[in-house]
Amino acid sequence: MSKFLTFEERLAIARGLTEQLSFGEIGKELSKDRSTIAKEVKRYAVDIKGGCSYYAYNSCVHRAACREKKVCGEGCTRPSATKCSVCNKCNDHCKDFQEEICTGRFKPPYVCNGCQNKNNCTLKKFVYDPEEAHAAFLNHLSSSRSGICSTEADLARINEIITPLVRNGLSLHQIYSTHADELMCSEKTLYNYVDACLFDVRNIDLPRKVKYRPRYKKPEFKVDRACRNGRNYQEFQKFMASNPELQPVQMDSVIGSIGGKVLLTIHFVETSLMLAFLRDANTSRSVTDIWEQLNDTLGNKGFKELFPVILTDNGSEFSNPAAIENGRSNGQKNRTRIFYCDPSCPYQKGAIEVNHELIRRILPKGTSFDSLTQNDINRMMDHINSYTRKKLNNRTPYESFSFFYGEMVLKKLGCHQVPASDIILKPSLLKK
Repeated sequence: MSKFLTFEERLAIARGLTEQLSFGEIGKELSKDRSTIAKEVKRYAVDIKGGCSYYAYNSCVHRAACREKKVCGEGCTRPSATKCSVCNKCNDHCKDFQEEICTGRFKPPYVCNGCQNKNNCTLKKFVYDPEEAHAAFLNHLSSSRSGICSTEADLARINEIITPLVRNGLSLHQIYSTHADELMCSEKTLYNYVDACLFDVRNIDLPRKVKYRPRYKKPEFKVDRACRNGRNYQEFQKFMASNPELQPVQMDSVIGSIGGKVLLTIHFVETSLMLAFLRDANTSRSVTDIWEQLNDTLGNKGFKELFPVILTDNGSEFSNPAAIENGRSNGQKNRTRIFYCDPSCPYQKGAIEVNHELIRRILPKGTSFDSLTQNDINRMMDHINSYTRKKLNNRTPYESFSFFYGEMVLKKLGCHQVPASDIILKPSLLKK
């Protein structure tokens, strides 16, 4: 029998809460411990700002005696002739707002399902909904069964052990049999990590592995499966709505030949300027190294000004957001904020995807980057950033960026303007 609660059991929990049964009584009915019911309710209950049948949501301690008017200002879409406290937007705009929280939330049953005053209460309610609880459980179960639990430090330690030995011609089985106590993981895990490109060695370095035909598609491996908690696209939209003065920056990878060098691209949406950095491998460490270099080049103040918000996709190379936000030494708290697009939704960072088309004019898909240097990439980006854009009123990204941030910042970033007559957006640019 499954140890997890079923949807029918969650329906029974919601029914018991409505009937004001205790956790012990509900648990006895379901043959579960009372602590199991209590944990289920506290974990999956949600906040609802619903008000009551005859009054809008209002959780201010002054709501009964308040007679304030025009709290929203002149642009209010729901003006009241009597008072603003009858509007569900009152709490969001009133400078005197002080939230009142029902004390019932801090003692069993922790939720308002069976509260007798529920239909007359305008406070924020804490409700256990079986459908939402079951959906949240399934999502949590799915995410907990994907990815890996190793940290960046663990991967770096294992990499230092196996990489020199693999390059000497040893198999992973031989390495594991002699270094099991140092590796502290299974042999199968080593093969999975190599297959996920988390080490400096690749499948091509394993003489027999490349001869095997894969029987199924390997799942995506992440360094920290919880790294995207609180950083999804919905959180990004909320953050930008609260901070409209900030200009987001988009980040992505451009792949050359499989297993070879890759590009990290950083796109300033407002000015269409793009930076590109060559990396030897598509690893999380290579990404954080580049952000550390940018912080050293620009200084902490300049870094915060240029990169206040970063939006990227769900690639495993971006799975160490803490190192990007705070610096690898955690000495610079909140120097930026990083958020992730929803899976399979590249349009959410469409600006950088469109700009990649210009890179592909010079480096078509399938082209190997192994023979290129960072100087080659800088020359390519100088030509792309000197290319006029209709959205910029026929100005170049270089000119637009210079207007907002100045020429000195562009020099620090290694950007140079190319005359319009000399621009080349063909593969021949890097063959000269």
